[in-house]
Amino acid sequence: MTEETSLRGLLKGAIGVSGTEDLLIEAFRDMVKDEIKKHVRSKIDANPELRDELKRAVKDLVEAKVKESLALLKIAKAGAKLGLEMVPEDMRAQFMRDLVSTFEKEMGAIFEKGG
Repeated sequence: MTEETSLRGLLKGAIGVSGTEDLLIEAFRDMVKDEIKKHVRSKIDANPELRDELKRAVKDLVEAKVKESLALLKIAKAGAKLGLEMVPEDMRAQFMRDLVSTFEKEMGAIFEKGG
């Protein structure tokens, strides 16, 4: 069998030599990850206390991330207020309209993607 008709030859032609190597390495990594996941899952399933502890820890982490996001929003709000204080009084009303319009558009786009 010549290289052109072998599987390696077909792969070389289709995705290139380095692509073939990358594909094989990626497939091997995925197989190793799957085996590790199976091992971890079996250990967790075998120990209900550990499973419950892990669930509580993940819940705590999610709550902490939500609190972090809220804190960042508060910082952004304070920053926006500071920025408004720096805008000259005669420009403030137009600036606010432009800012609110931009914010509404951006938030609308975010909600459309999420929904």
